[in-house]
Amino acid sequence: MISTFSTFFAQAGGASSQGGLFGSPLVFMALMFVMMYFVLIRPQRQRQKEQEKMISSVKVGDHIIMNGGEHGIITSVKEKTIMVKLADNVKVEYERSAIASVSKKSDIVEATTA
Repeated sequence: MISTFSTFFAQAGGASSQGGLFGSPLVFMALMFVMMYFVLIRPQRQRQKEQEKMISSVKVGDHIIMNGGEHGIITSVKEKTIMVKLADNVKVEYERSAIASVSKKSDIVEATTA
């Protein structure tokens, strides 16, 4: 009877050690890294590229919203900074990286006429 149990456990142990393709911890870790790339890293890079493209394409007259929530109109554009008109006789200089979103002049005109 003892030999029967030892034979049963020996066979069960041998079958579980083979495990197949997904039984290997290295393959499982590699699949996890690939999934993390497509779920986390790639979309973040795409958003960052879109943000950089938006910041580089701003021009005078664009309506913008800053990261702090200030709304204004761009009055001058420099290499690393922009001058924003927040109210009458109130102009503030910001870094370009502080821009959260941009509305072009044509977008504002279409919204007011509709």
